[in-house]
Amino acid sequence: MLDSVTFNISRIVQLFAQNGETVMAKALSVNQLAWQKAQILLNNPDYYGVEVTKSTGGATIIDAGVKAPGGFEAGKILTELCLGGAGKVELGMKTYGDLTFPSVTITSDYPAIAMLGSQFAGWRIKDGDNIAIGSGPVRAIALKPKEIYEELQYTDQSEQAVITLESNLLPSDILVDKVCKAANVTASNLLIVVAPTASVAGLTQVAGRVVEVGIHKLHTLGLDPKVIRYAMGYAPIPPVGPDFEVAMARTNDVILYGGTVYLTVDFDDETKLQKLVNDAPSINSKDYGKPFLQIFLNADKDFYKIDPGLFAPAVLMINNAKTGRTFRAGQINPKVLAQALGF
Repeated sequence: MLDSVTFNISRIVQLFAQNGETVMAKALSVNQLAWQKAQILLNNPDYYGVEVTKSTGGATIIDAGVKAPGGFEAGKILTELCLGGAGKVELGMKTYGDLTFPSVTITSDYPAIAMLGSQFAGWRIKDGDNIAIGSGPVRAIALKPKEIYEELQYTDQSEQAVITLESNLLPSDILVDKVCKAANVTASNLLIVVAPTASVAGLTQVAGRVVEVGIHKLHTLGLDPKVIRYAMGYAPIPPVGPDFEVAMARTNDVILYGGTVYLTVDFDDETKLQKLVNDAPSINSKDYGKPFLQIFLNADKDFYKIDPGLFAPAVLMINNAKTGRTFRAGQINPKVLAQALGF
C-alpha cells in the first residue's frame, strides 16, 4: 500500500477485456496520486533534507539535492513521484557476487502507466543554457511524447500537476512557464521536484528506473506494454561523488550489470515470448562488458554512437500468467559492476 495515500478503489480497479489482457485503468490519475505523495516531503522537509521554495508565479519547488542535502529517504519519495504514485519503492542491501551494496526495489501493479506513462524521462526542457530532463506524471497531461500515450490509450486529467527534474540547477521562471503552458495548469497548481544525477537522491531515483528500462527495451522489441500486469525489479544504488559524468555512467552500470526485472504478462505466443526475453538483456549488446564511462568515452561522448541495445537490465524474467511458465535470460556481472563502482 502506498504510504499516506487513500485509494478510491472504484477509480483505480483494472479492467479486463474478454481476451484476458489488462486494459489501462483509465480513471487512475498519476498526478493526483503524486500530489498526495509529495505532501510527505512538504510536511517534513527538514527530516528529508529538502528545501521548499516558490517560483515567482507561485509554483512549489522542492530541492532534493541541488543546494539541499537530500538523501536516500528523499530519493525514495522522489522515485515514487517519478512513478506517478502508482508504484512502491523500498531501500535495502543486496549482494551481487561478492559485492553487497545499497539497492532500490521497485514494485508496481500498474507498470505501463507508472513506468512509460510517468517515470520515463521523455521530456527534455531547455532552460537557458541548461537542459533539464523532465519525467513524472505531468507528462501524462502534456503528452510528452504524444505517441506513448496514444499507444497506452491513457491520458491524465488533473488541475494539479507534478514534474520531477534531473538537473544541476533549480528551475527558472521560464522553465516553470513552459511546463505550465504545456500542461495547461496554473503555476500555483504545479509542483516541481529537482535532484542532480550526482546526488544521493538523484542516484537513487535513476537506479530506480531499472524496471522502466526493461519495459522500454521490450517495447522496442515489439512487446505491447498493455499486456504487462505486474512488475518488480531492483538495482544497486551507485556511490555518490562530485563528478557528473562518473555519476551518469554509474547509473547506467548498475542497471546494465546489476539490474534484475521480473514481469507478469498475459501472452498467447510463448515462442515469441521466449525470444523477447532472450533478446532483451544487456548482454546481447556488442558494447557490453566494459564500464559505461569507458564505453561513453570511446564513443566520443556521443550517445548515438553507442549500441541502443545496451540499454537494458542485466537479467529479465517474465512470468506468463496464461500458462504459469516463467522465462529468464541474462546474468549479473559482479566483476564489471565492481570495477564501474570504484572497487
